[in-house]
Amino acid sequence: MSDRNESPGLSLHNLSARDFLAFGVEQLAYIRPAIHNGLQGYSIHAADGTPLAFHQDLKMLEALALQNDLETIQRQ
Repeated sequence: MSDRNESPGLSLHNLSARDFLAFGVEQLAYIRPAIHNGLQGYSIHAADGTPLAFHQDLKMLEALALQNDLETIQRQ
């Protein structure tokens, strides 16, 4: 028996495989270097890989993510 005060609905152990894949999709995004229409820059993608935006300036892309309440990570 666990001493933790967890409700069964909040436990990650109770998520289905489909729900686990969707976990964090609306809060997490990743940024990586990209080329779009011949321009070098950065692309931001939702946690599930859906492309969201491209910009040549990394700081501008990070600001866009922040304005949309996304926590970002950078991939190489």
